[in-house]
Amino acid sequence: MSTSELACVYSALILHDDDVAITAEKIQTLIKAANVDVEPFWPGLFAKALQGSDISALLAAVGSGGGGGGAPAAAAAGGAADTPAAEKAEEKKEEKKEESEEESDEDMGFGLFDD
Repeated sequence: MSTSELACVYSALILHDDDVAITAEKIQTLIKAANVDVEPFWPGLFAKALQGSDISALLAAVGSGGGGGGAPAAAAAGGAADTPAAEKAEEKKEEKKEESEEESDEDMGFGLFDD
């Protein structure tokens, strides 16, 4: 992030913290008071980007992380997989299935790493 962007971000945060409307002129005033050189389009760009935004909600969502991805089809459909017991039962079935597949390879009489 460039110095210009950071100066605008910090100015917008200061204005929000003081419950002052975030405008290009007020951002520019804070930047001049901080003695930072900024290209003239940055304050207006930030003011327009933040116009109508709930900055408190944006700040609260910073540490919340991203989306968790899609839910499994059975859980999304409201099936029996909604309960933790059902999920554990499905995991056990999958483990048993994997074990039986491994055992079937051993029944062939040879292995991949046999000499």
